[in-house]
Amino acid sequence: MSILPILAYGDPLLKEKGKPIDRDYPGLDALIDNMWETMYQAKGVGLAAPQIGRRIRLFLVDASPFADEDPSLKDFKKVFINARMLDESGDPWLFNEGCLSFPELREDLMRRPEIRMSYQDQDFREHEESFSGLAARIIQHEYDHIEGILMIDRISPLKRTLLRRTLNNISRGLVRTDYMMKAPRKKR
Repeated sequence: MSILPILAYGDPLLKEKGKPIDRDYPGLDALIDNMWETMYQAKGVGLAAPQIGRRIRLFLVDASPFADEDPSLKDFKKVFINARMLDESGDPWLFNEGCLSFPELREDLMRRPEIRMSYQDQDFREHEESFSGLAARIIQHEYDHIEGILMIDRISPLKRTLLRRTLNNISRGLVRTDYMMKAPRKKR
């Protein structure tokens, strides 16, 4: 297995929508194994393919670090391929989120507490499933990545302006991480 570099904020690939894949996608099982390894090494709870430079609709989630707060998350580990958000419901709630592409930045974001998704697992079996609470939040965050939406897109323009220096430092690689990052590349 390999640790993959995570793209830092500012890379234009992070703003692109992922493309659907099928079971013939080259090296998919190895890619998924490498994504798990990368996510765990970076101490994340989710990782989307665009974050490691792949324009595809693939993300993975391991919510087990939140099992102390929600025991149902003890074994919550899933691969989502070609996911589609079918529904989001409930009163939005605020939660402090971070992102591996935005080291040293955490922001309070509003999200709905209940979602319904359709997706394929690693064996390309179809699923339609509902999620709630922290699992839903992590899935929504990773789903945003395959839709080309970043966490800063969910904060006010004023807050983004206040964070300009931090965001510039991230995009220039002037942040410390315990994991491998890749500085933004020029627009394609």
